[in-house]
This record gives sequence, C-alpha cells and structure tokens, in this order.
Amino acid sequence: MIRRRTPPLPADHPDHFFATVHGTVFGDRPEHVDSISAGDRLVLRPDPPVTRDPGVWVHRMDGAIIGHLPREIGAWLAPWMLSGGSATARAVRVSGADVPSWRRVLIEVRCQY
Repeated sequence: MIRRRTPPLPADHPDHFFATVHGTVFGDRPEHVDSISAGDRLVLRPDPPVTRDPGVWVHRMDGAIIGHLPREIGAWLAPWMLSGGSATARAVRVSGADVPSWRRVLIEVRCQY
C-alpha cells in the first residue's frame, strides 16, 4: 500500500482555528443550521479541483450543506485539502435567527497531518 504524505500547511496558516460559517441562509440551509448544536461534528469538503477559486463547504454528518468557510480561509485550505490534507470540524456555537447569518455558526477546525 502506498501512503501519500500529507503536504505541509502553507506558511503562516494555523492547523487549529475558529471560523464562522457563511452562506447559511440559502435554500434549506437554515433548517440544517437549526438542527445542529454546539459540540456536533461537522464535515469539511473542498470544491472540486476544476473550480477556479475553490472554497471549503461545511456539511452535517449526513451530508446536508450548512454553508461555507470565509473565502480568505478557503483560498488556502481548499488547495491544501485537495493536495491530500485533511481537516475536521465541530460546532462551537449555534445562535438563533436574531444573530446575523454570517455570525450564526462558529466552528472549530483542526487540520491533520
């Protein structure tokens, strides 16, 4: 079995950080957001490699899309993931509809080597 070596993270980018989830108001995403709680595990998936400016999407464990990471993060995290890196996430805070959508879900991300 050939094991691919995980590439190093780009310089000056953390392997553990907190981020808000953006794009939570489209389609049925608000319902999916309402179904998660602090502590829930989430899945991070990069856009396909053919995407010009790939981002990183946040999903519930069942695959339902919640939203995406901010573009500033996706710009470095997506290429790293597409080259073999892996990242996990969990919900830290899920606020109600009284909070602006881009601040409603806070997640913790850990990059694995």
